[in-house]
Amino acid sequence: MSTKSRFGEFGLIFKLVFGIVVGVVIGLLANEAIMDVVVTAKYVMGQFIYYTVPLVIIAFIAPAITRLGSNANKMLGAGVVFAYLSAAAAATMAVMAGYAIIPHLSIATQVEGLRELPKVVFQLSIPPVMPVMTALVTAVVLGVATIWTKARTFKGILGEFENIMMQVVIRIVIPVLPFFIAATFAGLAYEGSLTRQLPVFLEVIVLVLVGHLIWLTILYSIAGVISGRNPFEVLRHYAPAYLTAVGTMSSAATLPVSLECARKSKVLSKDTVEFMIPLGATIHLCGSVLTETFFAMTISLMLYGHLPAVGTMILFVLLFGIFAIGAPGVPGGTVMASLGIVVGVLNFDPAGVALLLAVFALQDSFGTACNVTGDGALALMLEGLFNRHGELNEARRVEEAAAAGAQPAAAPISVEMEEVQS
Repeated sequence: MSTKSRFGEFGLIFKLVFGIVVGVVIGLLANEAIMDVVVTAKYVMGQFIYYTVPLVIIAFIAPAITRLGSNANKMLGAGVVFAYLSAAAAATMAVMAGYAIIPHLSIATQVEGLRELPKVVFQLSIPPVMPVMTALVTAVVLGVATIWTKARTFKGILGEFENIMMQVVIRIVIPVLPFFIAATFAGLAYEGSLTRQLPVFLEVIVLVLVGHLIWLTILYSIAGVISGRNPFEVLRHYAPAYLTAVGTMSSAATLPVSLECARKSKVLSKDTVEFMIPLGATIHLCGSVLTETFFAMTISLMLYGHLPAVGTMILFVLLFGIFAIGAPGVPGGTVMASLGIVVGVLNFDPAGVALLLAVFALQDSFGTACNVTGDGALALMLEGLFNRHGELNEARRVEEAAAAGAQPAAAPISVEMEEVQS
């Protein structure tokens, strides 16, 4: 990695950490008038960030599929299967740990009330052009149909759209993220989540964080075996994405940083990154699934006096893996998508659902960070299956050489990114 690139990576980490610290300080010291401004600023920034997410998904997945050619359908199927197996296996690990650990814990049964955040003063609504899942399906349909019809002109349009959205991400979205994170943590500190609720379930949260670490270790180890490459060469670039996910609590909002981090790995090809990272941000929720499963078992014991039966948890895990694939990559998306099976399978009443939502919110950021970091492992798995000998790299070189013969060569995106970062 060049000096410029590494400086940009650590510069982003510093900005994210600084944003978290500043946000907490503001939230602890601010009065309602100041929080009016903070909450409104967060709302406006969030509106823009979430507006760009479906466009980013289409801009990166559709062109990546057209470059994958005959491998596209196979890679899509493999990506979905890996995402499901990762979530289901993580939930299974949580169930096993739950039966072994939860009965021996002494956890408070009440969650203190929170201070109410001020209402948004100025609502500048910027709704996304489509939901995240719609964008994913649209990207897949456009990419696959372009391959079927050999539509070279439209393939070029998709490539241009990719370059356009890359510049939007580099010049607008990433610079805004530290401010959005600061506003998010200011809200958490002001309402009391960081000082009142956290100690109540601190013990459980620590256990869940250990579970995230164990699962990521397992996931990257499997990826290393499948790919025959060093998984640390992917993992070591993910610190900015992890911190961004902690601040945004959203895989979708973290997507621009995740793409930038994965691109820096020497063992991942550009096509695999641009295909699997946006796909993973939409369907891969291993950390959130692990967390919610453990929390649901804890709450079941707290409120109803018993842990769910083994058969009930098996059904819950199998269904949860499917529901997680369709969950939106926004804060709380996993728990919202799973409420049907929480009520239908685990038989939670309104009090149980409310407690699950409150407790899940306490660590949603870390579950999201686990999801995002795990996407790199899935990309490495696909790399081993479909680009073990550099087939995708060679196809891209041939395509770029042909394009260079037809039009003046443009400056590589990676160079532009380094210049912007510097």
